[in-house]
Amino acid sequence: MAADRLDEVLDAAYDCLTRYGVRRTTMDDIATSMGVSRSAVYQYVRGKDDAFRRLAGRLHEQALLRAREAASADAPAEERLHGILAAKLDLVLRLSQDSPHAAELADGRARLFGGICTSFTTDLRDLLTALFDEEGTADGVEPPQAADICVALVVGLESVPGARDLLGPASAALAAGLLGTGPPQPHTPTPQGTHR
Repeated sequence: MAADRLDEVLDAAYDCLTRYGVRRTTMDDIATSMGVSRSAVYQYVRGKDDAFRRLAGRLHEQALLRAREAASADAPAEERLHGILAAKLDLVLRLSQDSPHAAELADGRARLFGGICTSFTTDLRDLLTALFDEEGTADGVEPPQAADICVALVVGLESVPGARDLLGPASAALAAGLLGTGPPQPHTPTPQGTHR
C-alpha cells in the first residue's frame, strides 16, 4: 500500500514537473495534484528534491529494465542491439515530448539527477559491452569501444528530428560494422557483350 502511495506522489511530481519545472514546483503543488495535504506527501518523500530524484530513478530503472529484456531476448544480435539503444532513446524522447521541463530528468549534468543519469548510461554501456563480448566485434574494435560508439550514436540521435525513424537504420549499420558481419558486397554487373 505504501508503494502505491509513493507511486501516486511520483506521478503527481511528474505532473507538476511537466507544468512548472523543477525549480518552480513546490510541495504544495505536488499535494494539490494528489488532492491531499502537504503533510501527507511528506510521509513518502523528504521534500521535492527527494520526490524528483525518486521519479528520475523510477523512470531510468524502467528504461533499464527494457534494455535488459532486449539484451537477454532470444533474438539476433542486431535486434538485441536495437532494443538496448531504443530503451535509452525512447526515455529521452518521451520526456522531451511530454514537456521541456521533463527533459531535465534525463540531463546528466543536472544537480539532482546527474548521478542517476550517469549510472543509467554506465549500466547501458555494460549491457552493450556484454553483447559485443558474446557476439564478437569487427577486427580492431574492442567490445567496450563498440559499446561507447553505440552510446554516442544514441546520444546524438536524441536531438535529431525523426530520431525514432533513424534508430533502425543506424543500429543496423552499427551492427553490420561493429559485429563484423558487414553489409553484403555489391553485385558487380557483367559488362555487356560478355558471356559467362
